[in-house]
Amino acid sequence: MRALLVIDVQNGLVEKGNFQKELSLIERTIKEFQINGDPVIFMKHLDEEEQSPLYRNSDSSDLHSSLEKYAKHIIGKQTPSSFFNTDLSSLLEGMGVSHIFISGFNTEYCCMFTAIAAFDRGYKVTFLEDATATVNSEETYEMKGLDINDFVGSVLYSSNVIEVLDDEEYVEQYKVNNLN
Repeated sequence: MRALLVIDVQNGLVEKGNFQKELSLIERTIKEFQINGDPVIFMKHLDEEEQSPLYRNSDSSDLHSSLEKYAKHIIGKQTPSSFFNTDLSSLLEGMGVSHIFISGFNTEYCCMFTAIAAFDRGYKVTFLEDATATVNSEETYEMKGLDINDFVGSVLYSSNVIEVLDDEEYVEQYKVNNLN
């Protein structure tokens, strides 16, 4: 069985930019998984520091309103890995999941760390490059011309162990119908 992880699609991140395209692709993927009876699991990063955009006791840590209606399974986490000190592994095992699809925020942190941790735990992993987003930019990393999604996708793809697909490839490979 396969499962979709929707990582950290929370107000404190989504409100930092224009992520309509990514949110739309994530929503379409959620609908496709639900139609097929595959689980969708939302991860929420919950920080203890009050100045954090994902402070656990604030509206900024809430799931974004565009996707919260789909959240049946929600797991809190405190590190970039969705597996570290959470019950994600036992939930996936109980559901019989062997293939994980990655979507959400931030591409180069929680999405990438979770993809690698999933592979390390023996899951087949598909990283949906166009269904991840980041609030960071080339200025953040002082690397002129850096496309973070493309860079992370290239690194993971080059590993030869994590499947990385852009939206067109995903639609073709997994025979996704237009659900909009």
